[in-house]
Amino acid sequence: MHYFSDNATPVCPPVMAAIAAADHADHGYDGDQWSARVDGAFSDLFDTPVSAIWVASGTAANSIALACLCPPYGGILCHEEAHIVVDECGAPGFFTHGASLMPLPGEGAKLSPDVVAQRLAAIRPDVHQVPARAISITQASEYGRVYTSDEVAALGNMARAHGLGLHMDGARFANAVAHLGCAPADVTWRAGVDALSFGCVKNGGMIGEALLFFGPDRQARAAEAARWRKRSGHLFSKGRYLAAQILAMIEGDLWLNNARAANDAAQALAQAVPDRLLHPVEANELFVRLSAVDAATLRAQGFDFYDWGEGAARIVTNWSQDGASVAPFAAALRALDHE
Repeated sequence: MHYFSDNATPVCPPVMAAIAAADHADHGYDGDQWSARVDGAFSDLFDTPVSAIWVASGTAANSIALACLCPPYGGILCHEEAHIVVDECGAPGFFTHGASLMPLPGEGAKLSPDVVAQRLAAIRPDVHQVPARAISITQASEYGRVYTSDEVAALGNMARAHGLGLHMDGARFANAVAHLGCAPADVTWRAGVDALSFGCVKNGGMIGEALLFFGPDRQARAAEAARWRKRSGHLFSKGRYLAAQILAMIEGDLWLNNARAANDAAQALAQAVPDRLLHPVEANELFVRLSAVDAATLRAQGFDFYDWGEGAARIVTNWSQDGASVAPFAAALRALDHE
């Protein structure tokens, strides 16, 4: 009945079990046996050496990553509807000590190389203008759209050509990978991504996300990120509980299986209302046309979702659902067109 947000879902049982298994004395902060395994686990997952740290939230992961990629006088190219622009209360500017966000348009809340190139060409190479120093993209985007590996690589090549860092906000990274059916490496470091905010909470975690760094500068950047984590109050004294959750997600296929379930549920709903869709459904979010009467009818039946401006709604599925469990909502949505 609940489609408001994948942040509101229960904790996945294997993750809860991992927290319980970590509930005994060990070293504090990130000196415990679970935190010590995080680099290796992500290196195995991404088939390359990875330096990773756990942080409290996705906002912290995004902002710390950008602080490591962009100096205070620099600019961060991003979509105008990106989470870092709309929903993080200025956190990137706070963590970077003043770096500027450079919002750009793009269909489906995705950046295109052409738009990025136009913005870069408009920046004069003198001290009077803010120089671009990083690009940030969201995978899947704020409208549930997924960047293919070729699309990420095109932006990665542009970042390299202009000396920019490339950050990926992967709050729903698992859903994107599940949709693409690719290796995680293909849409990250192989495509030029320097830093990835790897989402866990939306995919069945309780608290805590992972910040990953790739490439030859990964260790230096991770060390800098660890300083930002402490300075900003995000270094948990019992970090093993965060690390244990992350390991439970990625040391098996839980992260991907959870995302597949959520994606399957979204597809089942999409098939019920194909003519109402505002965007293609590629992850676990649907944006649909709903009148005020339609919305009231659905809510009277116990379904919740997020109003998305006038005449539209956002519907989010999650790891605990699948095509069968969302059948009542699909039927209710389908019935709107027959009343």
